[in-house]
Amino acid sequence: MSSWLERLKNVKLVRKIVYALVGSFSWPGLVIINKLEISGMEHLKGLPKGNVLFVSNHQTYFADVITFLHIFCALKWGKINRLGLPYYLLNPFTRVNYVAAEATMKGNWMSRLFALAGAITVKRTWNKEAREERKGLDVSDTRKITRALSENWIITFPQGTTTPFAPGRKGTALIIKQNKPVVIPVVIGGFWRAFNKKGLKLRKKGTRLTVRFKPPLEINYDASTEEILAQIMDAIEQSKKFMPKEHQVASGN
Repeated sequence: MSSWLERLKNVKLVRKIVYALVGSFSWPGLVIINKLEISGMEHLKGLPKGNVLFVSNHQTYFADVITFLHIFCALKWGKINRLGLPYYLLNPFTRVNYVAAEATMKGNWMSRLFALAGAITVKRTWNKEAREERKGLDVSDTRKITRALSENWIITFPQGTTTPFAPGRKGTALIIKQNKPVVIPVVIGGFWRAFNKKGLKLRKKGTRLTVRFKPPLEINYDASTEEILAQIMDAIEQSKKFMPKEHQVASGN
């Protein structure tokens, strides 16, 4: 991401303006055109201002994150398990970042705009064009996440893809071992049905969208990355034991 965008996204006023624009555009699709159901927001009350990591399954590039931002802003205004009218965008909660693929955020002007809402861009572990694969996060990517986590909440998607039941990436477990954050698992549903893959266009109206926050995980930070990752994948209900039988047959598992 260009240096001027990096500087802009750290300006609080810029973030507030982006939240207002994106929030106003997206709110009807979540609350009026479709039906957003939120549960577990009581687990978010009293969390520290920094070192909180939200781990979630992933269904669209942008609609998932946008919904989280709506929810955190509503929480700041004292709302629990609902959004209501979006007056919370007048003074949004901006102490939050989200992890996104660098290539995705460079896609077009809309993604570049949304990057200003707090994207932490990382290189993909698999680069299709270059046919290059890495075993973990780039060191500079890890530093960016660690720096942001020390002061803010961070949203990350351990699978790094919108494909359901895809394996998790060890980078998430490494971040958890290194920083020992409060880890909040989130399970979402319905977004793949309501929106296109990017999450910016409606595909089906009247869809039930669900966001379920679970209690903070009790993690043994001294455990191996494999054990921590397995715990995360169970918590976000993306491990093999949550996979429908028909999906197991189709994938050969």
